[in-house]
Amino acid sequence: MIMKNEFTIFYTDDDPEDLEFFMEVTSALGEHLNIVTQNNGKKLLHDLKNPPPNPHILFLDLNMPGFTGFDVLEQLRSSEEYKNLPIVIFSTSNDERTISKSREMGASYYVPKPSDFSLLKKTILHTLNINWNTFKPSKENFVYLNN
Repeated sequence: MIMKNEFTIFYTDDDPEDLEFFMEVTSALGEHLNIVTQNNGKKLLHDLKNPPPNPHILFLDLNMPGFTGFDVLEQLRSSEEYKNLPIVIFSTSNDERTISKSREMGASYYVPKPSDFSLLKKTILHTLNINWNTFKPSKENFVYLNN
């Protein structure tokens, strides 16, 4: 894995258990990862507007009260500053309409949330190893398949 000295991941999710699980798994990766979590979309936007740190990648839950993941995605993709930020939708939904809407709104990738530690670790590693400078989301490669 190609890593800088400090690689910053933002993860926004309203579920404290999901946030904690993500932190546990990423700390087990043994890489130089700086994980910054937010428990709602407004806090994420505040953190983005008030660096440091700046994220290298953003994992985003869709189902949050108030300002949803879709609201955040729409706002970030309409901003010149964040239009190229890799945004990975990290959701429990496997609904085709939700997945299509995420891609159409400009998400970079879609990851169904695994509940298993080793599977989540594999998923995160896979996602971090994508070359986001050349990756172009399409119907065929947009969703991470746990196989």
